[in-house]
Amino acid sequence: MATSSKIFWRKTLMLKSKTVIIAFTFLCSTIVALYPSTMQASEEQEMKKSLDLLRAAAKGHIEKKSCFGCHNQAFPMLAFSEAKKRNINIPSEEIKAQADFTLEFLKKNQEKYSEGKGTGGEADTAGYALLTLELAGIKPNETTDAVVSYFLKHQAANGYWKVTSNRPPSEASHFTTNYLALRALRIWGSPKLKTEIEERTKKSAAWILDTSPKTNEDQVFQLLAYSELKQDKTIIERSAKALIAKQKADGGWPQIEDIDTDPYATATALVSLHLTGMLTNKDKAFQDGIKYLIKNRKEDGSWFVKSRSKPFQTYYESGFPHGKDQFISVAASGWATTALLLSLAE
Repeated sequence: MATSSKIFWRKTLMLKSKTVIIAFTFLCSTIVALYPSTMQASEEQEMKKSLDLLRAAAKGHIEKKSCFGCHNQAFPMLAFSEAKKRNINIPSEEIKAQADFTLEFLKKNQEKYSEGKGTGGEADTAGYALLTLELAGIKPNETTDAVVSYFLKHQAANGYWKVTSNRPPSEASHFTTNYLALRALRIWGSPKLKTEIEERTKKSAAWILDTSPKTNEDQVFQLLAYSELKQDKTIIERSAKALIAKQKADGGWPQIEDIDTDPYATATALVSLHLTGMLTNKDKAFQDGIKYLIKNRKEDGSWFVKSRSKPFQTYYESGFPHGKDQFISVAASGWATTALLLSLAE
């Protein structure tokens, strides 16, 4: 009887051990599937398609235009920068070509910048141009000093920087303009301008803190600005929670209320929440957003967004799909590729 009892308990313990091992193995495989630290071969191929299209769009712009282009240069550079951190090859000569073109554009207008006049697109153009140079690893020089001088002189009476374009969503928010200006002053400002930079920063910060965002773009760049300004953690968390609350059941975000979600709004939300430390790539809201982007990625590796801007420049083909909607789609694809790269470990 005692022997039978021992056999029974031994078998029971062995069964329980196997059950635990199976359950643990299943759990581990599930975690790896949900939160991969490296790309699966199929996803690596899709990522390459997206990056190749962005490279074509960036190259196509500098071959056909003489002015800096936020959509075809700055937004692809965001993705290129994150790709390089993950050892995904982006030819260095292509990065250099983008930086050289951008620097040459700013240099041609250096006198205007020194006088506080700027160019078309005003502070947005200047801010995205300096962001492109920052991501390309360019060091401060006389030309970037002129652009810093422009930021300090431009709209000085307002205290904050006002967007002068109306090209939603990427060039229609005062929050975007202020974030770009604040970041530019921090990265490119010289020590001898410290007092002026601090004064202008305080005035911009006061406006950002006192103003309620109305669109997804507003919320995204207000959050980024709070982080740039190193605001109190409770302020940053409150801003992040408000943005997360706008996520829809499909995992995406809309540009404005009462319209469908889209890849541009979704990707900008994900990138801002991740870069400010408010969402990790293992949080459900982040994962749901990534699934949305993967679901809405086109077969060619691009993301499509219908333009809400009225065209005012001569149309040209840059090598990116989607015809007259290609420019906002390039921007969306740059942000979306960046978000997918952020979902991977560096």
